[in-house]
Amino acid sequence: MTPTTVPNSAGPRRVLVTGATGYIGGRLVPRLLERGHHVRCVARNPDRLAGYQWPGAEIVAGDLEEPDIFWNVLDGIDVAYYLVHSMAVGPAYRERDRQMALNFAGAAARAGVGRIIYLGGLGDAARVRGEHLASRQEVGRCLASTGVPVIEFRAAVIVGSGSASFEMIRHLVERLPVMIAPTSVNTRCQPIGIRSVLDYLVEALDHPTARGIYEIGGEDVLTYLEMMRRYARIRGLRRLIVPFPVPLPELAGHWVDLVTPIPFSIARPLVESLHTQVVVRNDAARMTFNVQPTGYDAAVRLALTRMHEGSVVTTWASSLSSLSHDTGDEDFLGSHEGMLLDRKRRRVRASPERLFEVICQLGGEEGWPSGNLLWQLRGLMDRVAGGTGMRRGRRHPRDLRVGDPLDWWRVEALDAPHLVRLRAEMKLPGAAWLQFEVRSDPIGSRVEQTAFFEPDGILGFLYWYAVLPFHRFIFPGLIDALKARAEAAEAASPR
Repeated sequence: MTPTTVPNSAGPRRVLVTGATGYIGGRLVPRLLERGHHVRCVARNPDRLAGYQWPGAEIVAGDLEEPDIFWNVLDGIDVAYYLVHSMAVGPAYRERDRQMALNFAGAAARAGVGRIIYLGGLGDAARVRGEHLASRQEVGRCLASTGVPVIEFRAAVIVGSGSASFEMIRHLVERLPVMIAPTSVNTRCQPIGIRSVLDYLVEALDHPTARGIYEIGGEDVLTYLEMMRRYARIRGLRRLIVPFPVPLPELAGHWVDLVTPIPFSIARPLVESLHTQVVVRNDAARMTFNVQPTGYDAAVRLALTRMHEGSVVTTWASSLSSLSHDTGDEDFLGSHEGMLLDRKRRRVRASPERLFEVICQLGGEEGWPSGNLLWQLRGLMDRVAGGTGMRRGRRHPRDLRVGDPLDWWRVEALDAPHLVRLRAEMKLPGAAWLQFEVRSDPIGSRVEQTAFFEPDGILGFLYWYAVLPFHRFIFPGLIDALKARAEAAEAASPR
């Protein structure tokens, strides 16, 4: 293994980040920018990065499945982060990941990239069981196949709000007072906090001679059963978890898909991976890098604090956007990755700027343009229950800022003229958001209005289905009213 190296702060590097729309990449980019590096982010659809506030970052289009053109994206790059994973696409993900890694490695070699930094999966290669971990390690070998030096960090469960593994644990414990779990929950694991993972990824730039595999983990080695019980203790929950032989991973995968935000395409390989012990077997990473990983409990508490504060940087919620992928006007009522959704779409004969202005005038003294009496009644019910109700109004009749109260909502995200996301602060058996996305269209603009709800246990599901009859009246009327107001304002404006 690589001997200890001396950090080299030779100045800013020209860095490429693949997977910038993902959980790790979206948190890594701002850290690299803060350290003065020149960052280029590549995405198949750059529109998905439009809402990020990354001043100085270069956003380019690129597709790892098109090797003949992708090498141009790597031109002039010193170090490239490879953070791409296609497990969610279905059972063929291993072959797809292998081919994309080979494409990237070949393009990096042709472009003269100095180094590739990759985040893979922990586990003894000779004892890995399951396609997921085997694929993660195979990708590392593919990246190194063309001679470009590679630093491959191998991690187990990453503890952080939005991480698929952590979200699976969190939702299972939160929603199930009694849980029948597969006996594989007794397998040992060495979880690591997201902050520690990012520390390793960033510091790798300061070690120009480091290469090879580095196993990284937190302070604690626990079984998955112990991780769930510790989470329950931190949350003050009484939970009974009974290990039981489950004959097929598909059964456990479907159960996880039902009660957590993790879809079956991701849940099944994660459950399958539970059979492999994922524990750090050497201390090369500790000797080489100046990172002091936290313990499991501290990482869990930090993740819960970020969620409570509404300051989660990246999570699956940001992937709910679909305007960039199609232009239809279809409505959708159902679920996506465990989130209950009510989505409406319209094309509007008004500019995105005009439509965005109309959206930003919702609530307050002017009320809501559809079912305002029902909005007021729901606010009154919330006040009776000890909540905020509708009494807060809004700071300004037309202007919005992140953090502003808006009736029982609070502005969580704002990217003019493309995105407004409101988070509910009423008394609810779960968490709720109302989001508006605006994009250009040949006739003017397109708007997608999404109400989404993360239920807290059975009561959350019952609440959602109880209010659906009101949603069927309020939400179509709301988006149609916004469309009508924007078109009227556009027609009345001087040409």
